[in-house]
Amino acid sequence: MQCQICNKNDATIHLTEITDGVRSEMHICEHCAQEQGIMVKSQIPINELLSSLLAVQPTDDELFGPSEKEVSCPYCGFTLEQFRKEAVLGCPYDYEIFEKSLPLLIEKAHNGKTTHCGKVPSKTPKDSRKQIELLNLRQQLDTAVKSEDYELAAKLRDKIKKCET
Repeated sequence: MQCQICNKNDATIHLTEITDGVRSEMHICEHCAQEQGIMVKSQIPINELLSSLLAVQPTDDELFGPSEKEVSCPYCGFTLEQFRKEAVLGCPYDYEIFEKSLPLLIEKAHNGKTTHCGKVPSKTPKDSRKQIELLNLRQQLDTAVKSEDYELAAKLRDKIKKCET
């Protein structure tokens, strides 16, 4: 796809804006984005992301106890301490060796979510889509109430009532 400004370079930045219910898209190259003053956030490498998430966690002793911290994989010699530093595992057997520790780390990395919440297929019947939307709204409402964001909770409550009728 060509840049919509210069019509020369490939578009690598795709902006979507919704104003008053009208969706507009713009596809531009990095050079034109810089000229337009659009800041582009570069992607964070997965190792760096995991390292930063693991750095703010409780100590190994607090999470797993001292005995698990000392466990190493008999196949590759990998330890939890190495995983904490490198944010990658040594071999496929590490998943079995550290099976008690990894779910805690994965849950922390995904903000407490342990199930996949993917997109709804476009061919899903309307009534099913409505049920999914209601379920999502109720989950958002629950989160808003737990975080004591009552203004958002009231808006979500109203949306739920509107969807149910």
